[in-house]
Amino acid sequence: MTKKIETGILHDLPEDMEQVLTSDEQILANWNNLTPIQRNEWICWVTIVKKSETRAKHIDRMVNDLKEGKRQPCCWPGCPHRRSNAEKWFKK
Repeated sequence: MTKKIETGILHDLPEDMEQVLTSDEQILANWNNLTPIQRNEWICWVTIVKKSETRAKHIDRMVNDLKEGKRQPCCWPGCPHRRSNAEKWFKK
């Protein structure tokens, strides 16, 4: 049986995140209970980094934060692809 996983509003869910989210029922339930915008923020926060080591750390933190019931990345100015006023925080 395939587990249903909800997506974001702008970004596609990458395979590495999908694997982590579907590996634990609690994490998947918490993910699916997020709003599409909140899911989009997590996807962007994980995928915007350049180094694979940083991405792995972001995925680990996302899992821990979702287990704790957090709904969005802490201290994140927001997806620069969705909010033009967040672009100033990211190098072009």
